[in-house]
Amino acid sequence: MSANGTCARPHPTWVENVDRTYTGALLVLGLLLNGLALWVLCCRMRPWTETRVYMVNLAAADLCLLCALPFFLHSLKDTTDTVSCQLSQGIYLANRYLSIGLITAIAVDRYVAVRHPLCARGLRSPRQAAAVCAALWVLVGSSLVLRWALGVQEGGFCFRNPGRQGAGTTLFSLLGFYPPLAVLGFCSLQVVAALAERPASGPHQARATRRATRMVWANLAVFVLCFLPFHVVLTVYAAAGRPTPALCYALYVTGKLSDANCCLDAIGYYFMAKEFQEATLLASVPVAKAHRTQDSLSVTLT
Repeated sequence: MSANGTCARPHPTWVENVDRTYTGALLVLGLLLNGLALWVLCCRMRPWTETRVYMVNLAAADLCLLCALPFFLHSLKDTTDTVSCQLSQGIYLANRYLSIGLITAIAVDRYVAVRHPLCARGLRSPRQAAAVCAALWVLVGSSLVLRWALGVQEGGFCFRNPGRQGAGTTLFSLLGFYPPLAVLGFCSLQVVAALAERPASGPHQARATRRATRMVWANLAVFVLCFLPFHVVLTVYAAAGRPTPALCYALYVTGKLSDANCCLDAIGYYFMAKEFQEATLLASVPVAKAHRTQDSLSVTLT
């Protein structure tokens, strides 16, 4: 997100009131849903699977973004690169694009499992999923450092620093979205096509296939709904060179929409399988049943 020059103007009082209400609701729902998701994923489900590793990291990234959100919004009042401004906005940006990377990694993992089942045995494991997550954390952190250095060269890192010039930092945001969008779209379509080609051996398998297909479409829809409008507007913003008031308001509104991904991601935790809800309700899960549950979950996801 880039907002300099005319985008630094204050919003009307009623807009700020709506913003505070929206952000408050987002914080309450997001912290509750993602906190519950982390508790269930870490404490109530056994054993560890690839999807579970990715989901834990995604929930953690969403929680970090939510925790940084109040400080990020407060920092938008700063017109200089204060330490608090750089730190809060850096955490906010890092976790937004980390979430995008993790959602894409989940899609690639499903694609490999469905389209290349023989290779999947060597490519998919909880340990390798953890390595992918660690690599994404490092990649996003490193890109943030480069973005900060480039921002300083362009006149400032913080969004509302009036000294910012150039579109180099905006390019980082666009590169952090469009390639993952292409990969996610390709993998999702391939998974849906592969599931449609599978002959159903019985009613149970047919229901599992329909549930998995709905989940893939839901994940893709949430991703597109939350992130595509903002990055399309950001692309127009970068191409325009000098933003208009209409573009600034479009950036503001679509940026708020992208924040909703923190809550909408949590829907995927419940939608991904019936077993997740069972794990939430049951006080204890026997080991044998837990293994059967995770096997069923793996089949549903792939």
